[in-house]
Amino acid sequence: MSKILKNFIVLEGLDGAGTTTQLKAINTQLSNMGYKTYSTFEPTDRPIGKIVRDVLAKRFVTTPFTLAKLYATDREDHLYNEENGVIKHLNNNEIVISDRYFYSSLAYQGVLCDYEKVKQLNDYPHPQFLIYLETSLDTCLNRINKRGNEKDIFEHNDFLMKVALNYQKILKEIPKDVILIKIDGELDVETISHQIINELKKYL
Repeated sequence: MSKILKNFIVLEGLDGAGTTTQLKAINTQLSNMGYKTYSTFEPTDRPIGKIVRDVLAKRFVTTPFTLAKLYATDREDHLYNEENGVIKHLNNNEIVISDRYFYSSLAYQGVLCDYEKVKQLNDYPHPQFLIYLETSLDTCLNRINKRGNEKDIFEHNDFLMKVALNYQKILKEIPKDVILIKIDGELDVETISHQIINELKKYL
């Protein structure tokens, strides 16, 4: 049986699917319901995560596998660092909600690197809840374009098509003890967060 981190909620989807928006909405709603919550994200804003973000923003170039290892190292720190790691918050009886986790590495780094090697790098516990926002490639690209920012190294049509295929593979491999919640990412923000909360309430 896979190790499961109870009360750990992870949001996943293509770039532009709305994971960051839903992170904020879910955190607010659970807090209003009286739960102790902690919201977080990957790559983190800690030192290794900042290096990852520099690569994504094209401030310097490295190899795809080096980037995969940087992501995995940042994730190790994200989980286990004693200052504000995920495990510390879970041990404090908080619900932890993360915008992305190792599934993103499998989906994204798994395009440019050997999928099984990326999987070996990310032998981390699964969350209790995996929320996947199913959003079309066209919708995601439209949202990315509306941001008006320079696109990062992954935010391009051909690449995201391959990422979407990897996500399909990942979702089929999810252990049965992970609660997988698929949500239509084409819906409006409020409807999506309402559906997510309704699903979570069945288990929390």
